[in-house]
Amino acid sequence: MRMIIALALSLMPSLAFAAGAIATPTTCGAPTASSDGWPVAAPAKEGFDPGLICSIGPALKGLTAVNVDGAVVALHPNGVVVVRHGTLVYEHYFGRDDAQRVHPLMSISKSVVALLAGIALDHGWLKQVDARAFSYFPDDSDLRSHDKDSITIRELLTMSSGLSWPEQAVPYSNPANIVQRMALVPDPYRFVLARPLAATPGTVWHYNSGGGELLGDILMKVAHQPLDQFAQQALFDPLGIRYADWVWERSQNDKLAASWGLYLLPRGLAKIGQLVLNHGTWHGHQIVSAQWINEMTSPQVPPFKWTNNSHANCYGYLWWLGESKVGSQEINWVAGIGHGGQKLYVVPSLDLVVVVTAGDYNLFPASGLVGNTALGIVLRAALEATSSQKQSVSNGDETIQTGKQ
Repeated sequence: MRMIIALALSLMPSLAFAAGAIATPTTCGAPTASSDGWPVAAPAKEGFDPGLICSIGPALKGLTAVNVDGAVVALHPNGVVVVRHGTLVYEHYFGRDDAQRVHPLMSISKSVVALLAGIALDHGWLKQVDARAFSYFPDDSDLRSHDKDSITIRELLTMSSGLSWPEQAVPYSNPANIVQRMALVPDPYRFVLARPLAATPGTVWHYNSGGGELLGDILMKVAHQPLDQFAQQALFDPLGIRYADWVWERSQNDKLAASWGLYLLPRGLAKIGQLVLNHGTWHGHQIVSAQWINEMTSPQVPPFKWTNNSHANCYGYLWWLGESKVGSQEINWVAGIGHGGQKLYVVPSLDLVVVVTAGDYNLFPASGLVGNTALGIVLRAALEATSSQKQSVSNGDETIQTGKQ
């Protein structure tokens, strides 16, 4: 057993694990070359304004926000990793966090589960996303009803099962929170399936970690192995993420926490983002089909407005879709988003991956601001460098034309 750690959805510290010789340099976010598969380069070489990139650390370190109770609070960034054109260009850590410390991903774990679902589908272990969820839980047939029986795997992936799930009615740190309650019962899957319907399945999006737990159990059943072993063999090993460089926690009921329990090194999380950016490939190896990546990151529910400062406005298969505005430009992205300020942004139009980790577990809704701020600076650094290059070319053309005259 890898690790059994009690559920702690309030302030969750990072865990230190050996990760090879990756030292954090003292220069401005310059990543150190390692044997983990990432090439490294200076930001300017990959089309960034280096001054703006260098401003990320100071900007996040001094970040404050007005919390839900009206108090001004200091935010707690832990780390930032930036990858462009498949090359690591910026890496900065705060406090005791460093490149060798795995970090809780919280609900980004769900986004990894979505990748595993695609791999299971590619292998034919999972037959179709429109399969009925209850068909994988024969021992719970007494909970079936005509309406509940229509819940499919697709609706678990899109958080549109219709099950009543008031996850955000009280803070995660409150024992009354439904995720905390699920973590204590001997059979969390039955706990989820027993919930009454609040809407017709497939008609309403509503945030639901319980569906992620059901998916984790379904994947274990079709892969015929524990979810962490499936993840290691089918995803982490092909990505070059070593066994020592990740942890998947269990809840207090000793069930693997599919919806929140994964820890990774920030560089490892960036590999997940690069895999999505590269349509399912890593170093030329197809790990999950491009068709699944496209479907997973396409809008699967009607647009909505999310209230956690994430700028997300739609949902795919356990991945968020959103946009950020930089000047007059709107930049679309897909993201894994986790409680406490964990962000994995994939920006296809700029060939960009940004990882942000934070420790703002008790600061909802302000917890999204660390990621928003980091992403905004990175986008500006890319766009302003491009604008400067274009201006340089334009000025050069004008000079040539003047010379001809």
